[in-house]
Amino acid sequence: MNCFPWVKDSSKKTKNNNNNKMKYKTLDQNYDQPGSNNDNDAKIDTEDDAVKVAPAKVDSKEDAEQSAVTKESKVGGGVDGDNKEKGKSKSYKLSELIDASDNFNMENFLGEGGFGKVFKGKLKDTGELVAIKQMDSDGTQGIREFVVEMMTLSLVAHPNLVKLFGYCAEGNQKLLVYEYMSLGSLEKHLYGPKRKGLDWNNRMKIAAGAARGLEYLHDKMNPPIIYRDLKSSNILLGENYHPKLSDFGLAKVGPTGTNTHVSTRVMGTEGYCAPEYAMTGQLTFKSDVYSFGVFLLEILTGREAIDHRRPSKDQNLVDWARPLLRDRKNIYHMVDPEIQGQYPAKQLYRAFATALICVQEQPSTRPRVSEVVKALDHIVSQPYYPQSPPAQSTTEIPVIS
Repeated sequence: MNCFPWVKDSSKKTKNNNNNKMKYKTLDQNYDQPGSNNDNDAKIDTEDDAVKVAPAKVDSKEDAEQSAVTKESKVGGGVDGDNKEKGKSKSYKLSELIDASDNFNMENFLGEGGFGKVFKGKLKDTGELVAIKQMDSDGTQGIREFVVEMMTLSLVAHPNLVKLFGYCAEGNQKLLVYEYMSLGSLEKHLYGPKRKGLDWNNRMKIAAGAARGLEYLHDKMNPPIIYRDLKSSNILLGENYHPKLSDFGLAKVGPTGTNTHVSTRVMGTEGYCAPEYAMTGQLTFKSDVYSFGVFLLEILTGREAIDHRRPSKDQNLVDWARPLLRDRKNIYHMVDPEIQGQYPAKQLYRAFATALICVQEQPSTRPRVSEVVKALDHIVSQPYYPQSPPAQSTTEIPVIS
């Protein structure tokens, strides 16, 4: 059942479960009232994802498990039964990538992460612009992450996932070659010194696109994949602010069958990790949903997930936002000032409500990513056309009980 009362749920009505109902205060007169008995009651069916019955098998050999991604995808036919065009990545010579990047000239430097540095390049044979990621032998990610990312991206094909063109493995040099995303990372647009304010429509377009990429990994991949590293710096933007998820070095095969989670060492970025995963190492698809909620709060507020420059009580974005979101009067003070008051009040509430549900402490009360996609697509379907600063509405943010 859909968690978002403003989005009509076309799916079949699920079995009632009073323990999993989520009650909302009215956002507007068209919203369902708490306690109503129609098909749009806001509740979650936790049967698929909640940690409740069977523990997953613990696989201590993560490399062996990741090798199963390729094997199982080929056996299962990949996504939608067609894997013929996947699993094919070109092997580049090191000399080609040296030429493409002008010997990794710092003028072509795009950014740096746990894997290493990323450079802009131009392939000599095709003239195509690419992004070349060069593994740092002293970096926080190593050979395993290199292999995982190469295999994962070789098996996926979606408009909201970055394309992998190929790889290079010569001696101690390990490089990955991707499509070039001309507008860089979302992080730079939100926090960078040369940032240009993103308007409301582009922010929601980016959020909805990122959600669709995550939905593909969770619901369309065979076997399903837990991304495990969703954050603003890993969302790359192309022309017209088209978003794509990138950096799959921490991706993990998700639980299947009767398993409810996979047990693994805790990895990720501070501020984005779901609390249950950080405490127990038990990873579920709802762990990704929590990270998505943090990212959505970022794009709405313009605040970083963790900001040590702020007072201690305000450093963690989720801890700062949760109590404020229970009072509608705070919404206008939470919005990123860069938006300059140009947003639709009703859709703003709905976006904040979506983020709030995603970052619930209990994984069973978080929505599935497919529900998040529907909620954000609904918001995107009603674009905002700036005319004058919006008047403050008396509608209320939903309160979850």
